Amino acid sequence: MALLHPALAAGAEPPKEPQVDPAACFAAISAADDDKIATLCTAVIDNDMTAKADRIKALIARAAVFTRRDQLDRAIADYGNVLKADSTLADIYNARGELWRKKGDRPKALQDFGAAIKLNPDQQAARANYRSLALELERLGALMAVAGKPSFNCATARRPVEKAICASPELAKLDREINAVNTKVVRDVTRDSRNAGRTLQREQDEFIARRNAEFGRPGYDLRKAMLERLQKLLGVDGY
Repeated sequence: MALLHPALAAGAEPPKEPQVDPAACFAAISAADDDKIATLCTAVIDNDMTAKADRIKALIARAAVFTRRDQLDRAIADYGNVLKADSTLADIYNARGELWRKKGDRPKALQDFGAAIKLNPDQQAARANYRSLALELERLGALMAVAGKPSFNCATARRPVEKAICASPELAKLDREINAVNTKVVRDVTRDSRNAGRTLQREQDEFIARRNAEFGRPGYDLRKAMLERLQKLLGVDGY
């Protein structure tokens, strides 16, 4: 009776996959050859025998390729695997944060920027990203706070036209934009001429008075009148 080969004996482990030489992957990285990086470094990444440092280098390079190809989810996944292998890499947290931000996931981006700064307080790119994103979130919060609200207090609105504006998110937004643009235009023009500034403010006051008087009359289109006023303001001195 023939004896079984030792490798096939009961309980024997199957032969291990041979280690992939990372040299070709690293050469592709040095040559900035994205196609070869995607192919050769993937072989290094997927090989169980690859050394940790080599796998991290290959993952970072492939993530950069995915980023340049706008394959953000794949790049994020690669950076995630890098951080699983070594969670002390501040640059990788920052790089992944930039991708989260590009995808529109601001909370995850802010979390990654914060992690990068915690690991390396001198990481200037992460500090700049964190600061700009925090300001962006602050502005978004401010916009959400006034969303659907006009420039005046609806709780004290008495005129029918004001109540109509309060009842319409579109008209409320238009009213707020008109007020904001008018304030900026008047302020900027007043720097050169107080009289010119007063003239522009008088035009705004006349628009509001006319709006209040004509609302509800046959043929009066409040939305059209407000859009025309905003367009005129945007056209003043290039605004």
